[in-house]
Amino acid sequence: MKKILVLPLLLAMGMPLWACTNFLFSKGSTADGSTMITYAADSHTRYGELRYCPAADHQPDEMLRIYDYGSRKYLLSIPQPAHTYNVVGFINEHQLAIGETTWGGRAELEHGNATGIDYGNLIYIALQRARNCREAIKVMDELTRTYGYCSGGESFSLCDPNEVWIYEIIDKGAEKGAVWVARRVPEGYVCGHANQARITTFPLEQRKSHKSITNLKYINDPEVECVYSADVITFARKQGWFSGKDEEFSFADTYNPLTFSGARACDARVYAMFNRITSGMQRYEAYAMGDLAAERLPLWVKPDHKIDVKEVMSLMRDHFEGTPMDMTQDPGAGPFHCPYRWRPMDFEVNGQKYVHERATSTQQTGFSFVAQCRGWLPNKVGGIIWFGVDDTYSTCYCPMYCGLTQVPICFEQGNGSMSQYSETAAFWLFNRVTNFCYLRYDSMILDVQKVQSELEADFIAQVASHDSHLANIDNPNRLVGELNRYSNNMAEQMMRRWHELDNFLLVKYIDGNIKLHDDQGKIKTTETGVVAFPQQPPYPQWFYESIIQAKGEVLKVR
Repeated sequence: MKKILVLPLLLAMGMPLWACTNFLFSKGSTADGSTMITYAADSHTRYGELRYCPAADHQPDEMLRIYDYGSRKYLLSIPQPAHTYNVVGFINEHQLAIGETTWGGRAELEHGNATGIDYGNLIYIALQRARNCREAIKVMDELTRTYGYCSGGESFSLCDPNEVWIYEIIDKGAEKGAVWVARRVPEGYVCGHANQARITTFPLEQRKSHKSITNLKYINDPEVECVYSADVITFARKQGWFSGKDEEFSFADTYNPLTFSGARACDARVYAMFNRITSGMQRYEAYAMGDLAAERLPLWVKPDHKIDVKEVMSLMRDHFEGTPMDMTQDPGAGPFHCPYRWRPMDFEVNGQKYVHERATSTQQTGFSFVAQCRGWLPNKVGGIIWFGVDDTYSTCYCPMYCGLTQVPICFEQGNGSMSQYSETAAFWLFNRVTNFCYLRYDSMILDVQKVQSELEADFIAQVASHDSHLANIDNPNRLVGELNRYSNNMAEQMMRRWHELDNFLLVKYIDGNIKLHDDQGKIKTTETGVVAFPQQPPYPQWFYESIIQAKGEVLKVR
């Protein structure tokens, strides 16, 4: 009788429109020569936890049962390979990391009728079976050709210690399989995607140099920088979606035609990141604001300076500050400049439609990460997933080594859920803090950022100081034990400090007051021990004026 294993669900249920953001950093773009990708998993029903799948040896007749991560419906069973790798969240023991954003694509394909492996499981199976980006692309191609692909349009980010790739795929509807294209991010460049297909035209196969190929037999040739499915163009022709010359074919324009929302709610997030690291990006501002006739955002840009992991974390924290879309500056932010808008994102007034902005930082993030791959260290030490839960702007990125085998309790799968509170879950603690901050955001977020900055700086320093020690441990069991200990200690340190922050915010800001305190956070009292009278800052003038305009006669002093 065949042994059946069940693949852990990669993501929680639910995938709303315009969810998730990814940024990609090539080795040549970073200060230390690491590669990095980021991922914000955004959903109003997604719980923040760090999923774990241990390495394993498998019997020849062992099968893997695959359940769709969204509906949890059984899809199919496939044979297991002889060995699968250790996977911590979205990074494996060989420092291969993968992230994603969803864009759906053409409605004509009726994605719900496709059969095969869904994109969440496709990512996770690739992490279990591949050691680098090129192997992952090959694994995903083999899986979709053999078993089919049942999801719509997706953009994947892939990185290993040497390379970073962007990979875009869409199902073929009633036909088995998928069409896709993958491009290596050039050294020194930075890329991004946020729920809009990004690869337009791409280099076609050149058989002599193998710069671009369809035959994955040559994918390990370092000269290969673009790979695509053999029918990516012919399938579009057959559907009547493309009739030009092959070299004019645009994957994004064919399989995910651009709309106002595609630019304003999606590519605008990539623009905001590019704008913070590269000069001259204002030329794309009109496009980011939804002008489809304006110059389109490039697939990648070269930053003005080398970027370190701390800055990558900061790039995940954005509300379009410094642009016309700045969410802290319009009346929707309220008197305390809260950069969040409750759904729905679009609304209508007097027959005219309007939108709220969709920024990288958003309240409904389940979890996010910065995956960092460092090729100068042993794999189990070099790969780190800096993991955080809830809104990227107010989260704390805690380092989890890719070689660990014990996830900290605060991130552990099954510790709480979207419908069940847990005192020991980071997700609920961080949400409690941020939801309180929304009441008086511009003041309270400063206290959060102070603790956030202190913790992350300490974590970065701890990782740097531990690197050489960990790299010199020859005993595999001892190394894993140390990785578990370091990651768990840092998670516990984060939870202790965030509990202190939670208590401090309640004491300081209760009832709309702002109590005075010293630099150590001790609330000031009088000589007799009575709490010092709190600050009571007035509302901004524009807010008073809006009140008067709506209710002035009622509120007037007579």
